[in-house]
Amino acid sequence: MPQPDDAIQFQQARGKFAAMAGAYFMGTFNDNFFKQAVMLLAVAAGQERFQGLAGMAFTLPFMLFAAPAGWLADRYPKRNVVIAAKTVELLAAFVGAAGIITGHLWVMVGMVGLMGLQSTFFSPALNGSIPELYPASLVTKANAVLRMIVTIGILVGITLAGVALDLKGSPLFGATHGRAVVALAVIVFGVIGLLVSLGIPSRAAADPGRPFPWAGPLETLLELGRIWKDHQLGRILVADMFIWAVGVFQLLIINTLGLREFQLGETRTSLLVAAQLLGLAGGGLLAARFAKGARWFRVLVPAALAMGVLMGGIALIPALPWSLQVPLLYGAIGLAGAAGGLFLIPCESFLQIRPAPERKGAVWASANFASFAGMAAASGLYIPLKSLRPTLTYGALGAVSLVFAGWLFLEFRKREWR
Repeated sequence: MPQPDDAIQFQQARGKFAAMAGAYFMGTFNDNFFKQAVMLLAVAAGQERFQGLAGMAFTLPFMLFAAPAGWLADRYPKRNVVIAAKTVELLAAFVGAAGIITGHLWVMVGMVGLMGLQSTFFSPALNGSIPELYPASLVTKANAVLRMIVTIGILVGITLAGVALDLKGSPLFGATHGRAVVALAVIVFGVIGLLVSLGIPSRAAADPGRPFPWAGPLETLLELGRIWKDHQLGRILVADMFIWAVGVFQLLIINTLGLREFQLGETRTSLLVAAQLLGLAGGGLLAARFAKGARWFRVLVPAALAMGVLMGGIALIPALPWSLQVPLLYGAIGLAGAAGGLFLIPCESFLQIRPAPERKGAVWASANFASFAGMAAASGLYIPLKSLRPTLTYGALGAVSLVFAGWLFLEFRKREWR
């Protein structure tokens, strides 16, 4: 439980936390602003398969380079790693701008892959810094606040992607006005993100003597095996993997659902995604309130059940009168996002707190490997399922969530959780 002086400690770290949150916000904004623009352009061009390809391009680096990313986060000061990653992000922004201007979807997918590469090294360094900044009793609260800020970045990025592409005006750099605005924006925000990262506090390396993981992905698999032997840590890692895979699959469905099935247009489809992300932020704040004490995990099963019921209900919306369909669609997706936030934040906080200080970077990078493997599978699964009616696909995803909630319930009844 939080101690009486926790609020004071949280306030004292505000300035240092602000730089971390700002760097995270800018990177998340750029990632999602550009990815959503690529996905909308792909759907509009009748090239829906590029949605899945972009998703896989972003996730592949997390699986190939998880071990070096964890090694860097533990071997060197995390601030240095974050700044280097933000520099790569800026370089990726120039590649993405070229792809947007020329209209080459493959170049755009390449930029998404570069953004995934920098995020692979950025994530364990920044997330591993939170337990260095706060005591364990405040990590969930810090994660909830960070998730809210990052969700706003995702929300603003995805929403503005549709708005920017819809902008009318004279062509710029040989591209439509909207595409040119997207190209310039990713560069500008890349520069701002790099400058903000310079304010992140510096701490000594957690394990400066750690040898380089030459085995690469094999080392990550070995680390995952060690994590699995810790019953609680291993099961929460699976839960974290599950919620991220579900989230990515929903984002892929939403674009087709909004543009094709409900004919909402690019801007209102992006706002549909915004409803999910606002719910995610609200659910994260609820997690900071309810996921406390020794039985913090008690919120996970109800959250998974709520996700399953709400996503299953989306499959029934087309049978309702048209006047109710769109409002209920926004509401169901928003509430499903809230259930996802209530599920996600406790899992990520436990992944930060549980490992020993010298293993936090390695464990977080391995968790990224697992989560992004799940996301890559979700992106790959979307390609053969893209021809199905999106609301039916949502219903199937709801059924999977209900099954997963049942598995968690059985796991939490075992001795290790009592």
